[in-house]
Amino acid sequence: MQIFGLKNCDTCRKALKSLPEAKFLDVREEPLTDAILERAFAEFTDDLLNTRSTTWRGLSAEEQARPVLELLKAHPALMKRPLFLREDGKMFLGWTATTQTQVNEV
Repeated sequence: MQIFGLKNCDTCRKALKSLPEAKFLDVREEPLTDAILERAFAEFTDDLLNTRSTTWRGLSAEEQARPVLELLKAHPALMKRPLFLREDGKMFLGWTATTQTQVNEV
């Protein structure tokens, strides 16, 4: 399993601690590939964009109006995290109780 997030994100650290076998990828150091980003956007649509972040609040209204995929490519920290990609191809977003259960289902 792969976990995409930010190494200084508390939620990502909690997820990684619960899933020590997972491979963690910091999206600032290793941006998501276009294929993974587009697939995640197709599955989660606007939920993939974290509009509660300080990065979002620092953007101008003009920048905030840009298409979601453009924003995420330009500002990887705007991605809601963590994003999970299981070996079977299933994707999950966030670290809710529901996601925690789903990530571990086979």
